[in-house]
Amino acid sequence: MKKSFLLLISVCISALTLAQQTKTSWDSVNFSGVKLRSVGPAFMTGRIADVAIDPKDESHYYVAVGSGGVWETKNAGTTFDPIFEGQKVYSIGCITIDPNNSSTIWLGTGENVGGRHISFGDGIYVSRNGGKTWTNMGLEESEHISKIVVHPTNPDIVWVACQGPLWNKGGERGVYKTSNGGKDWKKVLGDSEWIGATDLLIDPRNPMILYAATWQRHRTVASYIGGGPQTAIYKSLDGGDTWTELKTGLPSGNKGKIGLAISPQNPDVLYAAIELNLKKGAVYRSENQGANWIKMSDQISGGTGPHYYQELYACPHSFDRIYMANNYLLVSDNGGKDFRNVKNQHKHVDNHTVVFKQNDPDYLMVGTDGGLFESFDLAKNWKHMGNLPITQFYKLAVDDAEPFYNIYGGTQDNNTQGGPSRTDNKSGIDDNLWQIVLGGDGHQPATEPGNPSILYAQSQQGYYNRVDLVTGERVSIRPQPREGENYDRYNWDAPILVSHHNPSTIYVASHRLWKSENRGDSWITVSEDLTRNEERFDLPIMGRKQSFNSPYDVYAMSTYNTITSISESPINKDLLYIGTDDGIIQITKDGGANWKKINVKSLPGAPERAYVNDIKADLFDENIVYVVLDNHKEGDYKPYIFMSKNQGNTWKSIAGDIPENNYVWRLVQDHKQPNILFAGTEFGIYVSLNQGNKWHQLKGGVPTISFRDMVIQKR
Repeated sequence: MKKSFLLLISVCISALTLAQQTKTSWDSVNFSGVKLRSVGPAFMTGRIADVAIDPKDESHYYVAVGSGGVWETKNAGTTFDPIFEGQKVYSIGCITIDPNNSSTIWLGTGENVGGRHISFGDGIYVSRNGGKTWTNMGLEESEHISKIVVHPTNPDIVWVACQGPLWNKGGERGVYKTSNGGKDWKKVLGDSEWIGATDLLIDPRNPMILYAATWQRHRTVASYIGGGPQTAIYKSLDGGDTWTELKTGLPSGNKGKIGLAISPQNPDVLYAAIELNLKKGAVYRSENQGANWIKMSDQISGGTGPHYYQELYACPHSFDRIYMANNYLLVSDNGGKDFRNVKNQHKHVDNHTVVFKQNDPDYLMVGTDGGLFESFDLAKNWKHMGNLPITQFYKLAVDDAEPFYNIYGGTQDNNTQGGPSRTDNKSGIDDNLWQIVLGGDGHQPATEPGNPSILYAQSQQGYYNRVDLVTGERVSIRPQPREGENYDRYNWDAPILVSHHNPSTIYVASHRLWKSENRGDSWITVSEDLTRNEERFDLPIMGRKQSFNSPYDVYAMSTYNTITSISESPINKDLLYIGTDDGIIQITKDGGANWKKINVKSLPGAPERAYVNDIKADLFDENIVYVVLDNHKEGDYKPYIFMSKNQGNTWKSIAGDIPENNYVWRLVQDHKQPNILFAGTEFGIYVSLNQGNKWHQLKGGVPTISFRDMVIQKR
C-alpha cells in the first residue's frame, strides 16, 4: 500500500546532514538521502472541498481536499490513500465521476471559495483508470474550478464552471464545454476580466438543459469585493452552446456568490441562494425551470461569509428538503421557506459539501474545515473520520524538552496543536499524543529557550496568549493601546518573536512594534506606526478605485497596513528589522529610537509594494539580512528572496533558479554553516549550499504541498 505522507504546510527539519557537505561541489551532492518523515497529526484533519461516491459501490469514494490533493477509500473511510501527490498543484475545487464509466474521474484544481488562505490550481485533470494516473486536459489559467458536469450518455461532452483567478483579472473564467473529451474547450459563458462561473446544473431528464451561476469577484491584500452587477443565473436549452439570463422574480443590481440546486424528484423545481450587498441575501425557488422565481426567505450563509460557503444541496429522498453550506449547516424541509441548524454536537463547523447515498435516506456525509463527518441517523449523531492527515498548518515552533522535543503549529480553523517529535511508544507518534493548546485559527506560536513549559500561541489577528503547559493556564497577553489612542491593527497572521538575548523578552507587532521584558505581563511600544497607514477603500480593486457603496465584504477582509515580520539580530540586540503587508521594510539600529524606512520597490526586480513574508537577520554576520517578498495576492506568483550585506543599504536577489509560479513563504539559515539556506515555497522545500546562488529541491518522499514555515531544532 502506498505510504500516506502527512500533507503539512509546515515542516520541521534538521540541516545537520547537509552541513557536512559544504566542501563538496554542488552537482555531486546526493540529495536523495535527505528524507522527511511524517510526525502527524490527523486527529483534526482539514478542509474538504468535494466528495464523489462511486454509484456502483458506495463504500468506494474520492475526497477532494482544499489544501491536500485527492484521497481514495475503498472501505467506507476505514483507510485512505493519496492519489494525486505527484502532480504540480495540491489545491482541489471539485471532483466528478463519469456516469458512463466509474473508472473515469474528472478533477478541477483550485479551491472553489474566495478565502484569503487558499492556493490556486492549474486546470482540469482526468484519470481513465480510477486515479492511478492523471492527465492535465487544459484550462490551466482557470486557477479555481467550481463544478464539472459530464454528459450522462456521451462521455466526450463535459461542461466546466471556472471561477477564474481570485487575485487578478483575466485567465480562463466562465463556463467551458468540450465535445471531444477535453482535447479542445470552448468558452460559452462569462467574460475575459472578472466574470467567472461558480455553479452548474444539468436537468437529469434532458442533458440539453443546463443552468449556471456566474460570479463577479476580486480579492487583493487590502480588500475583497464579492459581487457585482454581472453576477447572474443563466439557462441553456441547447447543451450549453447559448445562454439566457433568468431574471423574473430575481433581484437586480449587485449580487455575490450564488448556489444552485435542482430537485431530484421534480427537476422543474430549482433553488437558488443569492448573496446581496452587505452580507444580506435570500433563497429563491422556481417551479417552472427558472421562468419565474419566488423569494422563500432571507437566509444567507453566515460565519466567514457567503464567499466561503453558499452551496445548495437538494435531498434525493425528500422533496423540497435542501441543505445550505454554512458555518453551521442549515436545512429546510419546505423549499427554503424556513431553515434550521443541523445538529452539530461532535462535528466541526464550516461546511463545504454535502453528500447523500441513493439507497439510505438516513445517511449524510459532510465535508468541513475539520474533515469528513458522516451520520447514519439523519444528523442526530456524527462520526468523524479522523484518519486524513490534511491539516493546513500556517506557522510552527519547537521547544527543547527532553528527551524528545515538541512541535507546535498554528492551523487553519483547527486551533494551535502540539505533539512530540519522537516517542518511545511502540506504535510511534499516535494522534492521541497530539493536543490542542489554543483555539481558533492558529497562527505563529513561539517557545522559550530553556523553559519548555512556556508556550506562546495566538488566534487570528493578534490574540496572543501565554500558555503554561504544566498547569494548563492560559493568559491573554495582547498589548492594549494607551488611553486616547486608536485601536491597533494586527495582521491575520500576526508575528511574535522571542529575543535571542533574553528568553523572557518577547516582541509582537500590530501596526507598531511592541516589546515585553516579562513574558507579556506588561508592554512598551518600540515604535509608532511603521506602515503606510492608508484608507484601504481608496486603493484600486477590480481594476479601479471603487465607490464605498460597492459590494465590499468588510468582514471577509483581513486587517491591512500591518506588520507581518520581526527579526532581531542575534549579535546585536539593538538591531531590529520589521516587514509589513503594504511593502515596507523598517530598520532600527538603536532598539527603536530611530527607524529607517525602505520601500520594497527599491529592491532589484521587486514588485511595487509586495507583502513581506519573512525577514531574517543573519545568525553569523551583523551586517547581513535576508527578506522574502510575496506578491501572489496581486496575481504575481514569482519567488522573491533578497539579501543585503550592509544592513539594508543595498540588496541583491538570491531567488535564483527557484521555479516561476512558486512564491516563497519562509527562509531559514543553518545554525552551523552560514552559507546553507532553506526556502519554504508554495510547492516544496529548497536548499542552497552557497547563500542563494543555487537552489535544489528537497523532495525526500514529500508530496506536492505548500511549506509555509520551517524551523531547525538546534540541539
